[in-house]
Amino acid sequence: MDARRIALVVIARDEAPRIGRLLASAAPWVDAMLVLDTGSRDATRALARAAGARVEHFVWCDDFAAARNAALERAGADWHVVLDADEWIVEGGEQLAALRATPPGFVGALRIVEHGAASGGSDWISRVLPGKVRYAGRVHEQPQHALAVRRLALTIGHDGYAAARMAAKRGRNRALLQAELAQRPDEAYLWFQLGKDHAVYEEHAEAAAAFARAQALRGAVPWHLELAARRLFSLKKLARHAEGLALAERLLPECSASPDFHFALGDLMLDWAAHEPERGAERVALAQQAWQQALAIGERPDQPGAVPGRGSWLAAHNLAVVLEVLGDAAQAAALRARHPAPGATRTAPPTERG
Repeated sequence: MDARRIALVVIARDEAPRIGRLLASAAPWVDAMLVLDTGSRDATRALARAAGARVEHFVWCDDFAAARNAALERAGADWHVVLDADEWIVEGGEQLAALRATPPGFVGALRIVEHGAASGGSDWISRVLPGKVRYAGRVHEQPQHALAVRRLALTIGHDGYAAARMAAKRGRNRALLQAELAQRPDEAYLWFQLGKDHAVYEEHAEAAAAFARAQALRGAVPWHLELAARRLFSLKKLARHAEGLALAERLLPECSASPDFHFALGDLMLDWAAHEPERGAERVALAQQAWQQALAIGERPDQPGAVPGRGSWLAAHNLAVVLEVLGDAAQAAALRARHPAPGATRTAPPTERG
């Protein structure tokens, strides 16, 4: 049987600083690269062609699904790898090459790792699609299918949340989200994405309201752990601590295995202690318990939206700071030594002197 054809599919506009990085990272692993340009005024098209991509034009219509579907139609491959210009293949490209011998009977999820302002956060997103799968949704569009989703050992870098990039995007996605919500007001995922958009710009009251709406509407969704942690953070920023604690108690059964949830709960309790010092000792103790639980769980990069460190060095750092304030410098040093921050030199914990 002939090998199945694999195509990288990209929609892009004014991505000259980034498009070459993406295409160079993908070229060794795919059979074709299609860049659908939606109105660039810079050198995006020329750079894409120079990197070996086929470039076509699409008149932008405020609908990401329409653009992605047009690109998929024009690519016409057995397997489509859907990436954005601010992404690139970090490792595992051979997983794509192996698809030449694989029937397109599932959707592949890739691990997206954030760089820049949101450095280290990661998520699993369906980006390797059989040839006939298409998208729906004018923003935060999702592939429509009833296939099994299989995680591939392939890591994608993303730096679209760097400060300069976010400033350029401000308002664009929100307007599309609000238009989509006007048509689908009971879509939990859209409220979740609206909350994230508000949170990026530190509009915490609006974020908290959107996250609450998402939780009220959601069913069994893979992003519920990230939603819980994000909502706790927004309530902390608004000093709505009692509401946050009540929420955490209600969500604990479904979030008990999430280090991000326990980390966020610890931050909430410490912030509450600072706001109401008369009950500070009690709330600091609860914060310590939450961070200790995060450490007991450990890192969970398999969970959508997991932030590296919340099950290790970030939780250990917070615990160590509290221990130092409480006068236990030796225990704090031992904790830091057991859970060093990335790049830190591991040192042996101090020994007790008799």
